[in-house]
Amino acid sequence: MSITASMVKELRERTGAGMMECKKALVETNGDLDQAAEVLRKSGQANADKKASRVAADGRIVIAQDGNTAVVIEVNSETDFVAKDENFVTFVEAVAAAALASDSSDVESLASEKLADGRTVEEARTELIAKVGENIGVRRIASVTSDGVVSSYTHGARIGAVVALDGGDEALARDIAMHIAATNPICIDESGVPAETLENERRILTEQAQDSGKPAEIIEKMVTGRVNKFLKEITLLGQPFVKDPDLSVGKLLQAANATVTSFVRFEVGEGIEKKQDNFVDEVMAQVKGAS
Repeated sequence: MSITASMVKELRERTGAGMMECKKALVETNGDLDQAAEVLRKSGQANADKKASRVAADGRIVIAQDGNTAVVIEVNSETDFVAKDENFVTFVEAVAAAALASDSSDVESLASEKLADGRTVEEARTELIAKVGENIGVRRIASVTSDGVVSSYTHGARIGAVVALDGGDEALARDIAMHIAATNPICIDESGVPAETLENERRILTEQAQDSGKPAEIIEKMVTGRVNKFLKEITLLGQPFVKDPDLSVGKLLQAANATVTSFVRFEVGEGIEKKQDNFVDEVMAQVKGAS
């Protein structure tokens, strides 16, 4: 059967695959569009499996909200170029909408949720990998629900924060979300600081203070003061408010008779080790190989 340009065009529009891949699939299936689409789908899954080991540390953070419920997701790509691609952006926003509409609390259950176009998240992810040529991964999802006020803030598509307040209003909640995005507190107050983190910091500060040669009672006061300073730096309520550094977030909330009940902050690629390419060594290796 002769494979026409219109057949290739139709298959390409249906699958998003490249022209050569579409033509090859049509030749393989003797012009059957449905079978060709299935061949491309299976090929896309195979390619996705091959790319799965490649580090995807770029991407986007997207927040979707409906009333007093919000979800924040991170979807990764290998490069910033793909992270800005229209197909990738559309996929991430669709995944966020699906997450908001479902009860999914982890990426495993989210993978089987349906997007608005009827595809599952995993099917759409696989097809996107085939289209953009990079490993794509839905890395994490978190949701915030409250009987009070829920608001969010995104810095570009790199950082996203969601906060829930008991008391206060939308403007205050958004200001707090913006503050969280900017300062990255690890918890709301001192009670949320992991004991291991606090013990490790105290040990380091004690060792530093002992080098001063001061008496033990002075060292204890020095360490206590530095630990308190450390706690203010890492806890939301202890931090100076970004819009008014003379005012702590705790004092700001107190003045508004509001409390933070929960928050989530995602930053693209945090905790992922990216491969560091040494281009000098790479060029030298090529030179030596050619000599």
